[in-house]
Amino acid sequence: MGLSYRWVMVGAGALMGCVAIGAMFSLAVFLDPMSANTGWSRAGISSAMTLNFLVTGVAGIGWGAASDRFGPRIVVLIGAVLLGLALVLASRVTSLLAFQLIFGILVGLAASAFFAPMVSAVTGWFDTNRSLAVSLVSAGMGMAPMTISPFARWLITTYDWRFAMLAIGIGAWVIMLPTALVVRRPPAALANTHSMTGPAADAKGMSTAAAIRSPQFWVLGLTFFACCAAHSGPIFHMVSYAIVCGVSPMAAVSIYSVEGLAGLGGRLLLGVAADRLGVKPVLIAGLLAQALVILAYRFIGELSQFYLLATIFGAAYGGVMPLYAVLARDYFGQRNLGAVLGAATLLSSVGMALGPWAGGWVFDTFNDYAWLFIGSSIVGLGAVAIAFAFPARPGSRPEVA
Repeated sequence: MGLSYRWVMVGAGALMGCVAIGAMFSLAVFLDPMSANTGWSRAGISSAMTLNFLVTGVAGIGWGAASDRFGPRIVVLIGAVLLGLALVLASRVTSLLAFQLIFGILVGLAASAFFAPMVSAVTGWFDTNRSLAVSLVSAGMGMAPMTISPFARWLITTYDWRFAMLAIGIGAWVIMLPTALVVRRPPAALANTHSMTGPAADAKGMSTAAAIRSPQFWVLGLTFFACCAAHSGPIFHMVSYAIVCGVSPMAAVSIYSVEGLAGLGGRLLLGVAADRLGVKPVLIAGLLAQALVILAYRFIGELSQFYLLATIFGAAYGGVMPLYAVLARDYFGQRNLGAVLGAATLLSSVGMALGPWAGGWVFDTFNDYAWLFIGSSIVGLGAVAIAFAFPARPGSRPEVA
């Protein structure tokens, strides 16, 4: 199998990530119409997203370990089946509890089957330009706000929220099942060569247990946690916040799309910069930009201002997300990378789980989102502080480059 197939893997990972993350985050678009139609509180509906992230984090470890052992194809196939099933079932429920359990557990279980397995597989296909390759896979996730969310908004406007969720579930099956069939493990010789020439400790890489006990893992994981805790609330509640500020619903969704487009550019820009300048300084710069722009949202209300900040915000949070996987590969090697990424994703998912619930609680309590943006910015600055503490890679020079 030629090395050109590695770009097929990048494309497959990007496409499946787009659909999976787009379906999950489309709940932000469903939030207002679901609340108006059913009478369910925003905090109650948002809690489904909180449960979603918690399940994603826990399940990610298992999916990553299964991918390391059995290969990524079977894992993403199961994830594709579960994702479509979850959305179809969630579109039919009549109680808030049933929706929380189905969307929170099944969508979370399904969505977690793609990130760690696909990123781990792609890093095994690349030696040079690894940051760029992982960024391109992650760029598929960044495309979600420009594809799934506007499509969901159109379906809701044309039909209703139940039909929209049903259609997205069926569409997930149509797109993802054939794509999953093209997924392959990296050739064994190639993976071993990359491990030996990469900056990891040895050809086999660290064991999962050794990696999780290391200070490198905990600094990586806690930075990932604080980063996600900072941006999850603003991302999830951005459409609702814009509507509260007087922006029309369709224009509010377009803000979400601008974030996604900027995130695509940010992934490419920061991926190339990390290959040239080193991952750590690029990560810190992106985290700082994220924290500052989150605070700036507190002081705006015009559509043009939303677009400007969405461009910076999307580039910042979108650009830093792939860098955690690159650091994990550099620190711990290829052998158990799926499991290590799954463990790191567990911490990030706990952070992601806090934002949707906290934002719903803030609005239900104060009838305003101000404290969401202030608190999120403070947490984002905490992520910057933790990132400065990244220790040297095992068996490498002290600097992270």
